[in-house]
Amino acid sequence: MTVPPQDPRGVRPDQPHRSARPSADGGPVQGAPAGPPRGGQQGPPPQEARPQQPQQPRQQGSPPQPTPPQQPAPPQQPAPPRPQGPQNRIIDTSSGRDDGLDKCPTCGGTDITYSLTAKALVCAYCRHEWNEVNAEEAFGLNTSIADLHGHTLASGTADVREDLTMMTLKCQGCGAEVVINVNQELQARCHWCRQTLSVNSQIPNGAVPDAVLPFQLTREEAIAQISAFADKRKAFAQGRFKSEFVPENVMGVYIPYLVVDGSMHAQLGGRGEVTTRQYTVRTGSGKNTRSETYYDADVYSVQRAFDLLVDDLTVESAQRFDARDNSHATNNILNAVQPYDTENAVAYNSNYLKNFTSERRDLNVRDVDDEVEEKFLSIARAKATPTIGRYDRGVRWEQEGVAVRGTRWVSVNVPVWLYSYADSAVGDGLVHYIAVNGRNGNTMGSVPVSHPKIFAVSCFAGSIAAVIGAVVGFGWFFAG
Repeated sequence: MTVPPQDPRGVRPDQPHRSARPSADGGPVQGAPAGPPRGGQQGPPPQEARPQQPQQPRQQGSPPQPTPPQQPAPPQQPAPPRPQGPQNRIIDTSSGRDDGLDKCPTCGGTDITYSLTAKALVCAYCRHEWNEVNAEEAFGLNTSIADLHGHTLASGTADVREDLTMMTLKCQGCGAEVVINVNQELQARCHWCRQTLSVNSQIPNGAVPDAVLPFQLTREEAIAQISAFADKRKAFAQGRFKSEFVPENVMGVYIPYLVVDGSMHAQLGGRGEVTTRQYTVRTGSGKNTRSETYYDADVYSVQRAFDLLVDDLTVESAQRFDARDNSHATNNILNAVQPYDTENAVAYNSNYLKNFTSERRDLNVRDVDDEVEEKFLSIARAKATPTIGRYDRGVRWEQEGVAVRGTRWVSVNVPVWLYSYADSAVGDGLVHYIAVNGRNGNTMGSVPVSHPKIFAVSCFAGSIAAVIGAVVGFGWFFAG
């Protein structure tokens, strides 16, 4: 959710250009205002060179003149310290619990699962139900975005270490040590006392986020959503897909996202056109007559500058699901099932991930920084759109940029029901995904289509159009 700009109309009034029409070659109009000046500190003025006194020649035989004592140089004042830019601020979002037993707050049991029916964590022994605290309230992540300066990073967004794969958990019940692969699982059972051991600390391999957004849709609801989506597209689907489609194979997956808040100043500059006259010119004669419509327009220099606050912008942080790489899988559909109500995410507890699969974050903040800045620019353009309605021929932005004052980054795992189908007819096999938002049920995906079916329908439609055209043509011929 973004905060609207603070009256960008009144920041800088639009001034009409000297020339009322664009140049004939379609290039920029002469006399266009330059872009915003780039401020820079001027250096100190150059010091004037001191004139050297001419040395008096010493006559031969005369005694040497004594050299006057040199005055000691005044002590140099220490240079003032250079101002430092805003430092990164780290917010500790760790649970504070030791790795190992994660106990029920009522009876101390460790057999805990997340119930989709109760929408809460449930102890298998005493049936106690509870949820972790809201992450924004617990860790102070809901403070004013306008007050952000520099980078504020939750501890779960630390840089990923690829070399950390194995971890030893010590059971507090019997003292046994259990080794697990933290790239694949965050819980294990003690092989002696059968109690559940959990990774509670934020290990720097990207597997443990700051917060978790639990599932709301049940598995049955997700199956119904996927079946309805595929049924609407089975007319052109491959026959193999129809026979092999089993929506019950859907899996619940937690996808890692980086959630960003930002405070910035946006500045846009360009040219807008307002139509002053529209007329039609006919050229040729007889059957060669044709009409062309021309427009006259006034060209204006358009400037917009405003403060902008961006709240809960989500960015994928698993390279496997990069929306720009669709060569092996239809990853782009994951962005189509947004938005997620990340403001309702709770503090991380590994029991929320139990009976689900989860992806590990393998992208750092610096890896997605350019993508986030481009999204900031897109939001700025959208916020400026309501203020340029008077330019009926549109506005072309030529200079645009955002000056980010402060950002806040949080790592959140969001819930997705995911169905996958490997199309073996395409090279190594293109994986088609159908995704369902685990919170609100938004569904999007792709199914393998049959190209012969599409070609046959196109030929049939073309034939019908040709027959109708022929009938209409013969009718005109005989009527004339």
